Parts: sequence; C-alpha cells; structure tokens
Amino acid sequence: MRVCDLHTHSHFSDGSWSPKQLIAEAKRIGLTALALTDHNTVAGLPALLKAAEGTTVTAIPGCEFSVDYRGKELHLLALFIPPKHFQTIADHLQEVNDRKVQSNRDLCAALTAAGYPVDYDALCRRFPKSRINRAHIAEVLTENGHTQSVKYAFDTLLHTDAGYYVPPPRPTVEETIAFVRELGAAPVLAHPFLQLDEPQLREFLPSAKQAGLLGLEVYYTKYDEATTRCACELAAEFELLPSGGSDFHGDAKPDTKLGVGTGQLAVPTVWAEVIGRAVR
Repeated sequence: MRVCDLHTHSHFSDGSWSPKQLIAEAKRIGLTALALTDHNTVAGLPALLKAAEGTTVTAIPGCEFSVDYRGKELHLLALFIPPKHFQTIADHLQEVNDRKVQSNRDLCAALTAAGYPVDYDALCRRFPKSRINRAHIAEVLTENGHTQSVKYAFDTLLHTDAGYYVPPPRPTVEETIAFVRELGAAPVLAHPFLQLDEPQLREFLPSAKQAGLLGLEVYYTKYDEATTRCACELAAEFELLPSGGSDFHGDAKPDTKLGVGTGQLAVPTVWAEVIGRAVR
C-alpha cells in the first residue's frame, strides 16, 4: 500500500527539521506524499515545494491554524493550499501571531517573576526561524531543571490552570473553515479527540460541516484502536473525508517518527488524492 503523512512540522514553527530534511526522510522511508502543516505560518512552504522538485515525494502545502470553539482551542489543518495564496494566509495570520507574541512575552514575564526565569528575547535568538510557542518555553524550563520534561511543563507551569499562561484571542473555527475554503484549500479537523469527546464532536460537526469542513483526522499517532475506529465512524456518518498524520516534530517529540508515528501509523496515499481532488 502506498502511504503518506498529512500532518508534520518543521523548524518554521515548533519542529526541529527543515523542510528539505522532511522531504529527504520521506523519500528514504518510501512516503509518496508529505504535507507540511506548521502552526500558524506558511513560511516553510516555498522551501518544501523546492525540496520536493525532482523527487518521488509529492509536497502538499499546508498549515495548522489555532482556532476557538466555545472557549476551547481546536486545531484546523488546511491542506493543498494554492501557492498563489501563501501571502494571503501570511497576511491573515499576522494579527493572530502578533497576539501570540504578546501572550508569549506575558507568559515569560509571569514565569520569571515567580522564580522560573525564561528570557523571551533569548528564545527568539535561539530559534530565529521558528514561530515561538509554549513548546519552546517548555524546553527551556526543562533544560534549566524547573520541570522534569516538556510534557510535565505543559501539565504544570504551562497549563492554563497554573495562572501563568493566558491564551491569546483566536479566530473562530467556523470563520477559519470558511476562509480556508475560499482560498481553494481543504479544511481538516486535526486530532479531534485530543480536545473534544464523542458527544462534543457530535454537537460540533454539523455546524462545522455546514461552514465547509471537508475532512477529519482519523489516523493519528496518539489514537488507540478504539479511538481510531470511532473517528472513522464519525467521518463516515458526517460524510467527511478521512485524513491522517504523524504530527511529526523531529527532536521535540523523539518518540514520534515521520510517516509511522510510534510505529503503527499507515495513512493511505489515496486519502491525500481524494482530498486534493475535492478542492481542485
């Protein structure tokens, strides 16, 4: 079976690999297609397309938008973004990213005042190409011995309940779905069961489908067999196209490998082909 990976990250957001490295590894392990879906940025997409030229790997331009649904943060993938609209998305995300920068600065200031020093400007110098987020801050907290691991940092100091992190205002999921469709790209709900349970998804999906949602990520690194089965059933019930991906971040998530996740993932290339045809 031909396989692909429709959810990956590079050093242009919070991954550690370059787009060129992603394409090279995708070719090495036999992936037929790879989508780069960095968080709230399309800065790495020109490099992705260039790296894939002349290879056996089809580069799929994408982006992972942070959106709001009733006060919850959801993640929406845009797949098959037309290159002519890269700048349109960059302009659209400018205000969103400005708010994120201020949220990051406020978080670092609050942590520093509480005895967990994190210098935001130093972070920017350390990761000059990256879109800074809590993953980078968690890395510094762990390196400095304030948390046991990146995951522990997210579960404690960086959790909203701890009082240091105040999420920035985000665009709604419905308006972002509509925006993505207007550009001729495919909106796919990423890892839905990480934010919503089945009853919440059943309440959410009708309005999302009406807004233009095309797909649901049914194969995902952190899904067990029962969750995968439930996701597939929901996609079929609401007539959404199945998608899947590793959510590869490189060194930031060393247990997650490109294409296979923790070893069990195999996303059929035909899924990418069907999604691509749906927006052509």
